Amino acid sequence: MRATVWHGKRDVRVENVPDPTIQEDTDAVIRVTTSGLCGSDLHLYEVLTPFMTPGDILGHEPMGVVEEVGSAVTNLKPGDRVVVPFQIACGHCWMCRQGLPTQCETTQVTEHGMGARLFGYTKLYGAVPGAQAEYLRVPQAQFGPIKVPEGPADDRFVYLSDVLPTAWQAVKYAEVPKGGTLLVLGLGPIGAMSCRIARHLGAGQVIGVDLVAERLDRVRRDGVVALDLSSFDSSDALESAVRDLTDGRGADSVIDAVGTEAHGSQIAKVAQTAAGLLPSTWAEKLMQVAGVDRLGAFELAVRLVRRGGTISISGVYGGMADPLPMLTMFDKQLQLRMGQANVKRWADDILPLLTDEDPLGVDSFATHHVPLDEAPDAYATFQKKEDGAIKMLFRP
Repeated sequence: MRATVWHGKRDVRVENVPDPTIQEDTDAVIRVTTSGLCGSDLHLYEVLTPFMTPGDILGHEPMGVVEEVGSAVTNLKPGDRVVVPFQIACGHCWMCRQGLPTQCETTQVTEHGMGARLFGYTKLYGAVPGAQAEYLRVPQAQFGPIKVPEGPADDRFVYLSDVLPTAWQAVKYAEVPKGGTLLVLGLGPIGAMSCRIARHLGAGQVIGVDLVAERLDRVRRDGVVALDLSSFDSSDALESAVRDLTDGRGADSVIDAVGTEAHGSQIAKVAQTAAGLLPSTWAEKLMQVAGVDRLGAFELAVRLVRRGGTISISGVYGGMADPLPMLTMFDKQLQLRMGQANVKRWADDILPLLTDEDPLGVDSFATHHVPLDEAPDAYATFQKKEDGAIKMLFRP
């Protein structure tokens, strides 16, 4: 089959690889009909390369058609149309029963001290072959895949794999008061969808901050107050503008939808770049014990949230030695929630919204539909934020 394969920093290729097969009785194999390119994939393209191995298959946002199931998978049959959550979870362990499948005790990557295995996402999360491919082996298929109706185009449902539950959890974790103000930092796919969900769930005002014109224009059309970060000469000026919009207090809640590659600390950027130049075993050790992130977005969230407010982090961070503004966080009495989205926990809330009325605008959410063979160019375009690229979907 054809698949998107990682070979090094900014080096992904579409190659022929062996077809996946059933290996455990809880497996399924699906024929992928659509697979997303996620902002988190760009971390593998650039920052987290020490944890990658040449030959790794990328991608974690698939939907498709079931081709084959193992003997223990009784809830699926060949021909079923399914969306596959990005995390691999059993559904019956203690963590899964608490609604935390990202912490599944059956699939935890204990050798690296990490949570549940993820498709296509570094050795830290199990080095499981990913979904930017023609076919995908799905472990724990007795629990993971979500059956969806025949008929509507894939764009209606594919975001159940990651974008919708990640944005939904980000908004829920933000605990926006009814009629209150939510500020979203970073208006890529997760940030933009968080804005839509927050408005749907009753936020009185949503403010979005980014520095890419196409992203700002898009959320303005959704009724969001869009602030162009590049138009402010300092974070003090941005903070003043936000206070003017919020009775002088700051936002009730802030979502950081940016993460580790934020525009921010140049020292951290240099450290990340240097790690990528070291031999892989050295770089991996350095990132594990001394990794630092560009914390510009998080530090901005701390400034822009009101006292007693909540910060919800959906952007991926990877640093192990990050200097946090703890004095300010403590003094402002902030609440902080974060983590990978627990897809199955939120799926039942989201599915009723994927109707013909399309209140979240999923049918037109993708900016690009790309043949799988064009994946290398798509990665480069998405990373550079060129051609209005906000959400890309691959069609194998």
